[in-house]
Order: sequence, then structure tokens, then C-alpha cells
Amino acid sequence: MAEVIIVPSAEAAGSLVADEIVSLIAAQPNAVLGLATGSTPLPVYRALSERRDEMDLSKVSGFALDEYVGLPASHPESYRSVITREVVEPLGLNPEFVHVPNGALESISHAGDDYEAAIADAGGIDLQILGIGTDGHIGFNEPGSSFASRTRVKTLTEQTRRDNARFFDSEDDVPMHCITQGLGTIQRARHIVLLAFGAGKARAVAGAVEGPLTASLPGSSLQLHVRATVIVDEAAAAELRNADYYRHAYANKPSWQGL
Repeated sequence: MAEVIIVPSAEAAGSLVADEIVSLIAAQPNAVLGLATGSTPLPVYRALSERRDEMDLSKVSGFALDEYVGLPASHPESYRSVITREVVEPLGLNPEFVHVPNGALESISHAGDDYEAAIADAGGIDLQILGIGTDGHIGFNEPGSSFASRTRVKTLTEQTRRDNARFFDSEDDVPMHCITQGLGTIQRARHIVLLAFGAGKARAVAGAVEGPLTASLPGSSLQLHVRATVIVDEAAAAELRNADYYRHAYANKPSWQGL
């Protein structure tokens, strides 16, 4: 099962994950990071930007989880723009090494296969950062997604479009389709770190960590991963039945194990 770490705040989680990424890059200068967007991973990116002088990032590459279909890359809410604004520029990454699925309509029929090939050519993802939606989706893998799925086009649920409307002028402006890494693609990352903050994520976190394996809650696929770490604040941990054990296990974790 996933390791669950309960922290006092999103900032504490960001610092913890930043420590792991700094150590990864020190040991592996050409590390490949899986980059999530949205508000959840921002504490990680802020903590990393404060420590960029500790790292040589010249060989680090990254792969975004997803992109909207049909939204121009220049649009401020395209994930190409978001990744550039929130990750590439603050960290000083080489933009040529940071990849985002191609949501352009003219090439969408083969964009999934192209992205899978690019990940494979890079040697696979070393550490994948994830958030989780209120309905349990990870990436844009909505409920019902196959655990074996690869990068492909998905139709967004109305709930996801409502959740993402805060980034647009209205819900009607949120695209209906996306291209996303599949659950099977995410499973191939060597280390997965899922973050969740706030009471609104508590039910999804409990289902993903302690509920049954089910395509109805895509986050539950993390239970199958050999090295998955779930980091949550107290509010997001509120519905975990085994929260006391998770605290005990983390308090007594050998220091040499890292994250």
C-alpha cells in the first residue's frame, strides 16, 4: 500500500517533497520529473524555487500530466503556459527539456502515442507529482478510466469542469476534452508522490488509500504501485481510518529511507 504522511500544512508538504527532489537531482543530474498543474503542487514548486541554487538543473527534464484539447498553447490557462509560468521560469529549467502533451486539433489523433514515445525516449519518469480531484481522478483520468490506460484523449466530467472554472472566466470556457497521461502511464513512474490538502479532498483520499481498487475512483490505482507516497494535511486526512497508524509509522521511519 502507499505510504501516507500527514503534515500540518501545505507548506510543510512542499518542503518535504522539495527535499526529496533535491536529493534525487544530486544523485541523478538528468532526473525526469512528472509535473502536475493546478493549485495543489504549487507549494512544491515554491519550495524548489527557493532552493534552486542548491541544484544543477541544466539536465533535468519534465513531463506534464495533461493538456486541454483545442486550447491554444499561448492561452494563459493552457498547461503549457501554466508549466512555463509556475515551473520552468521560477526554477530556471531548460524549456526544451520540459514536455506537455500536444492538444492541437490537427495532430490530436496521434498525440497520445507521440507523448508515450517521448517519455520512453527520456528513460521514463523518476518522480511523478500528483494531485487528486474531488471525484478521485488523477491527471485527467476521470472515473471509469482503465488502470492500463495510456496517454489519450478524455472527455471531462461536469464536476471537473466546475472545479476548473475558477481558472477561466466561466465554466463554459473550460474545454470539454483533454489529453492526459493514462493510469498505466502514471504507474510506470518509479516514484509517485500524491498531494492533497483541505477537507474537500478527504473523501477522495480515503477512497484512494483505504478503499477498494476500482476504476470508479482512479486514485485507488496507487495501491498497486511499488513506491507511492501520499502526503496530506490534517483536513484531507480526516476520513482516514488508519490515520493514527500512519502517524506512528512516519514518526518511527528510519532516516535512511528518505521519502
